[in-house]
Amino acid sequence: MCTNSSLLLYLLLSIISLVKLGESVRCYQCSSNEDPKGQDNCGAYRKFDEREHVAVECGSEESHMPGLFCMKVTQQSPKGYIWDGRWRQVIRRCASVADTGVTGVCNWGVYENGIYWEECYCVEDKCNSSVTNNLSFGSIVTAILMLIGYRFL
Repeated sequence: MCTNSSLLLYLLLSIISLVKLGESVRCYQCSSNEDPKGQDNCGAYRKFDEREHVAVECGSEESHMPGLFCMKVTQQSPKGYIWDGRWRQVIRRCASVADTGVTGVCNWGVYENGIYWEECYCVEDKCNSSVTNNLSFGSIVTAILMLIGYRFL
């Protein structure tokens, strides 16, 4: 039988295993809104090139937004919204609050005006460079430990 105190202790240990002590996560930060005309530096229309960017520590002064994890926001208009096809915008940055309260996931939806949006949150260095977020090793180990602990506590 699992007691409340042992469950709380187990949950606290699981959360601590996900935190990197003494260092902050490093994320890419850019916005397609700030790209010079004719350039796509943030990866709105072409693949994001990590070699063209330097990831910043989210706890440093270089970060536009201080935070504990990385975020990537993509917005795209419906087809035919603009004469040349779809308008697209990408923002990569550090973040301190996820709308869902969790990281390692992507959320998406459609605004009333038909614009598609997707927000991805992750906790590993430079994880906001790719299209999809992969589960971290720490997340997998924590999930396994939680399953084992729940069974035996």
